[in-house]
Amino acid sequence: MTKTFAPFAKLLVPIVHGCAFESALAAARAIVGEGRGRIVLAGFVGVEADDSLSAAAALARRVRKTLRGLTAGTWIRGKARVRVSHTPWAELVGVVEEERPDLLLLEWPCHFDALRVTVAEALRRPPCDVGLVRGSIQDHPARVLVPLRGGPYAELALRVSLAATHGRSDAITSLHLTAPSLPAEGADKRDVPFQGLRRVLRGLPEVARREAATEDPAGTIVSESRGFDLVVIGATARPAHSSASLGPVADQVLRECPAGVIAVKTRRPMPAEPGVEAAGAEAISILVDKWFAENTFHADEFADLDHMLGLKRQQNLTISLALPALNEEETVAKVIRTVKEALMDSTPLLDEIVLIDSDSVDRTREIARQHGLPVYVHQHVLSEHGARQGKGEALWKSLHVTGGDLVVWVDTDIVNIHPRFVYGILGPLLSNRRIQLVKGFYRRPLKVGDKVQAGGGGRVTELTARPLLNLFYPELAGVVQPLSGEYGGRRAALETLPFFSGYGVETGLLIDMFEKYGLSAIAQVDLLERVHHNQPLDALSKMSFAIIQAVIRKLERRYGAAMLDDVNRSMKLIRHSPRGYFLDVEEIAERERPPMIEIPEYLAQRQKRPA
Repeated sequence: MTKTFAPFAKLLVPIVHGCAFESALAAARAIVGEGRGRIVLAGFVGVEADDSLSAAAALARRVRKTLRGLTAGTWIRGKARVRVSHTPWAELVGVVEEERPDLLLLEWPCHFDALRVTVAEALRRPPCDVGLVRGSIQDHPARVLVPLRGGPYAELALRVSLAATHGRSDAITSLHLTAPSLPAEGADKRDVPFQGLRRVLRGLPEVARREAATEDPAGTIVSESRGFDLVVIGATARPAHSSASLGPVADQVLRECPAGVIAVKTRRPMPAEPGVEAAGAEAISILVDKWFAENTFHADEFADLDHMLGLKRQQNLTISLALPALNEEETVAKVIRTVKEALMDSTPLLDEIVLIDSDSVDRTREIARQHGLPVYVHQHVLSEHGARQGKGEALWKSLHVTGGDLVVWVDTDIVNIHPRFVYGILGPLLSNRRIQLVKGFYRRPLKVGDKVQAGGGGRVTELTARPLLNLFYPELAGVVQPLSGEYGGRRAALETLPFFSGYGVETGLLIDMFEKYGLSAIAQVDLLERVHHNQPLDALSKMSFAIIQAVIRKLERRYGAAMLDDVNRSMKLIRHSPRGYFLDVEEIAERERPPMIEIPEYLAQRQKRPA
């Protein structure tokens, strides 16, 4: 199934007596499209200061008639009231405050004359994000050029371009212009604003990239625009005194470009030092928002198990479910029974279910065997490579004892287990072959005494994991629950990644999957609610310590520099007894296992499996 990135929910286009509006309205249709947002039309009549407002009654009727013609039988909405004023721009600002549009589209240059305002006055403090439109705009532009220098409005230009092309690949070309006359050192300094944006563009495979060195940026853009249907350009960071107040480059492009043009400016004021503002700091949200819109699913989308089975058979895939466990005798039977009956006995979506145990001392393994599951103690699997404690070790070794093309992991401590915890994870993998990893997320009630806080769970996620990812891997900021224990992926990808042995396994896999396969290879699915036994605070503290280590290890690999010594692996836990406070030192060393594909025993076993 295809999801479309829709960054604009509402656009406003003024219909002003005496002014053309066709290009602005066409741009609005291109940006939102039917079913992806709303277009609101508002009518205005400007009256000269010396004339009576009442004399404009006939003109107001004409505007109302125009509005009725534009909205009748369409999805476009028109405001009933036509405003007649000596100061129509002020009236438009009032409508913006009422409607709160994401973008105001104005026909350049005639809207400004009709609204009795200069472009400089209107754009010095715009009431919302603004796009100035000129020329012929198609509802579905096939080729869009986006000149990007890295200024403060690059983010808005990219958003408009992505929206206008409706996510089509190869429809957008970015044009990065540099000055050829600068020495290399000076050029690097001048190009600082683009560096963050370059990172964003690498994450947008639908955007082709072009670079050019020129002393005449506006002339180059005009020349390069031939063959394109639309040019979307941001205001210049330091606008000169010009009729459009967008800067000399945008001014000239508006005047001379043979293609249609949308020149954009956000409502945010110009930065005090625009030359050093990296657009990537703002534009990174494009990646996150786009990924969230397109790669976030709901388990209910995949509840048709017969359809899921059909997708599996069409692709000739096998699927394994591995259940990691440690002393889960209270819940493991229900987990096995629920999943096995629905997804193996009734609908054969799963080819195998195995229990990968971490040497439980209760009846967990016995219960699993009673339900017919193969049971493995991870300390006894690949024992020639040593035995480590930790959930990550169990997940790593589960790759060795399973054979499915898709591997799903579901924790065995879930009280409210439901088949959706498995088919929800499988859905994106079966529906989209480019997706390599799917993370589950859910509401996590937190029980405090006799009271339950509906969304109080996931404390380590919100206080440690997500802040660290936002700080060092901002592209992953949209992952709702990076530490969730319900996730799965394609073996061909998972076997190429290292696994942390402890609590850092989820964080490590997420970062490695992103760095190796890209953000678009990751998806997430809403599994509704997960009820489980909450851990005490000191256990969460140790978990956080391990996750911080995992992130730092990934940063060490990125920058090629050691940041942690072995001494940093011991955590000083503060304890309290009747005698007072004391320190309890515990070693929490988050170590990695190599990719499973590098293990000889695994390779030998894979070669023995039937094709």
